Amino acid sequence: MQQLFWRLQAALFYSLTLAGALIPAAALQRLGRMVGSVLWSLLPGRRVIVMDNLKRALPYLNGHPLWCLGGDQATSIASENYANLGMSLIEICQLYHGRGDHLIAGIELRGLEHYETARSKGKGIICFSGHCGNWELMALAFSRLFGDGVVVARRQNNPFFNDMVERMRMGYRSRVIYKKGAFKGILSALRSGELVGILADQAAGPEDGVLVTMLGRRAWATKAPVLIARKSGAPLLPVFIHREGARHVITFYPEHRFSGDMSDHGIQKETQALSRYVENFVAAHPTQWYWMHRRWKRAGEASA
Repeated sequence: MQQLFWRLQAALFYSLTLAGALIPAAALQRLGRMVGSVLWSLLPGRRVIVMDNLKRALPYLNGHPLWCLGGDQATSIASENYANLGMSLIEICQLYHGRGDHLIAGIELRGLEHYETARSKGKGIICFSGHCGNWELMALAFSRLFGDGVVVARRQNNPFFNDMVERMRMGYRSRVIYKKGAFKGILSALRSGELVGILADQAAGPEDGVLVTMLGRRAWATKAPVLIARKSGAPLLPVFIHREGARHVITFYPEHRFSGDMSDHGIQKETQALSRYVENFVAAHPTQWYWMHRRWKRAGEASA
């Protein structure tokens, strides 16, 4: 029975994504916003999380140097956040069905000099990022624009769904290394000179993370990027994608320079420094971060 359910679930996913892939590019933004509105209505539990996260973060963001809004903007930010998510979902449908070349061709790349400097070291590149903008588009664009790329992801429970997504991603030469036992595969990819994308902005746990401050509140953050950079010697570049109107912009920031202190305190300090890159993105583009996630769970913070 489980196998049948998984097959039906995968078939439904394929059908829905195919429908999204057939949407004309001219109608993408309008229909994407409609999808966002539907998600807002259908997922009340997630809506509560978004609003709670925003209201708790706004007092801190109002004092951030990159913050450009004012006052209590929680509702308007949440509305635009869902619109961005809806547009991103349709774009992903188009990418998965081989109809997203126009999306990749329209990407503006900034800070390429930082990428070139890191690439010249011949040790691969750790691309540190978060669930920002259309992060799936960024992952697939890397492989198409810069050669073979690897992303670290969680294996889906449904094996048919997981295999389908893998095949779709391989159309862009994008490999997946699954989180469980990923360390060895990541080091191998870096030794081969590949780009390894790590989204490191979700809640970790005490067993594999350290406590940092994120948007003014304590949160667990994974220490994996610090450990991987230390073990491999590969340069770590903060890289983020954001939406500007109808186009996307990928920005490479200068290589993060590690102190070399690998004590517990040193690892915590470096993990905190990496979290600041995500925090800066949120302050500059508050509608384009994944506010639905319980980012501060297990850190002693009350949540809705």
